[in-house]
Amino acid sequence: MSGDDLLRMIWDALGADQVTTKEATDRLEQAFGYRCPDDLAKTFMKFRKEGLIKGQISMDRGGWVWWVDDECRSRRSL
Repeated sequence: MSGDDLLRMIWDALGADQVTTKEATDRLEQAFGYRCPDDLAKTFMKFRKEGLIKGQISMDRGGWVWWVDDECRSRRSL
């Protein structure tokens, strides 16, 4: 699977929501039958550094929360 394919699946799984890493993992598995071969948090951090997804620590939710917005989508046209 290419990086663009994985990014597209992540964008679709996140939708317009802010979700935890666990929720994102569950969404990817449920929607696509896909589990990231390495730690999803590492993949998210890589995409975050590239500006392709956004994330921040949420004390209320007990970990990282992830989302994608128009700014992220404009950085790479898939």
